[in-house]
Amino acid sequence: MTQKLVNVGFGNSVVSRRVVAIISPNAAPIKRLRDEAREDRRLIDATQGRKTRSVIITDSNHVILSAIQAETIAQRFSPDLVLSKEELEPEEGL
Repeated sequence: MTQKLVNVGFGNSVVSRRVVAIISPNAAPIKRLRDEAREDRRLIDATQGRKTRSVIITDSNHVILSAIQAETIAQRFSPDLVLSKEELEPEEGL
């Protein structure tokens, strides 16, 4: 069985089957998650010194930082699927 690799920027890739979530790094809970992963040595920084634009969570509980937008990485998983920003935003009242 072949593994599909998804580019997360600057020549870095992750195995698509292992990704649980791709999220924006701006919320305080995500910043805490990143700090906890750093302390537990589960953080992988793939930003090459650039601003973090997305956080990828894997099934092994590793946290991967990427300088690529979350929407762009999500489209790389299924290139035929085109999502608008409105479709990616959470609905009001949830």
